[in-house]
Amino acid sequence: MGYHGEPARRRGRWRANGRNGGRASGTQSPITDPEEARAICLKQLSWAPRTRSQLARAMRRRGVTDDVAEQILARFEDVGLIDDAAFAASWVESRHIGRGVGRRKLAHELHNRGVSGTIVRDAVDALPAEIERATAYALVSRRLASTAGQPTALRARRLAGILARKGYPAGLAYDVVREALAAEGQELPEVDIPADMDEPDVESR
Repeated sequence: MGYHGEPARRRGRWRANGRNGGRASGTQSPITDPEEARAICLKQLSWAPRTRSQLARAMRRRGVTDDVAEQILARFEDVGLIDDAAFAASWVESRHIGRGVGRRKLAHELHNRGVSGTIVRDAVDALPAEIERATAYALVSRRLASTAGQPTALRARRLAGILARKGYPAGLAYDVVREALAAEGQELPEVDIPADMDEPDVESR
């Protein structure tokens, strides 16, 4: 019987067994060949820059042994293919300029990619305060029209919520919203924001 006449169940077994080359999830043989591990990392890097942690996870998923993975990671660091500090600096710049992401969210994103707390802090702290404020003000300015006609307090909450979701500190968000509304003749009272609310949430690693 030809292939198209085979029962779907048999074709499914062929796909599961044949195409996976004997490396089905949970049954794959450990990878001990450094060249194979190196190829896994190079493929990851061909798609986008990666952190050390991301490449380590990619090799672990494919079954690379710990000693071989460490060997490859060390070599990649030596030749500059892994540079978490450069990755973090580039991430902060591109995400802030391109998407308007604030410090708190930037720190969270980098932490999720396995960047150490020290490197995250250095990268986030390198974002000039005046640039962050200007970006926040631009975000609010673009949304002012959509809140026109609403009570001042409601406008303030909605505009501040936009900045909060983007990861901006509470104090900065309030000041920027207050300034933007004042430009339209609507006044908000000055409010003292606790200092700890303005600190990016960065975990040490």
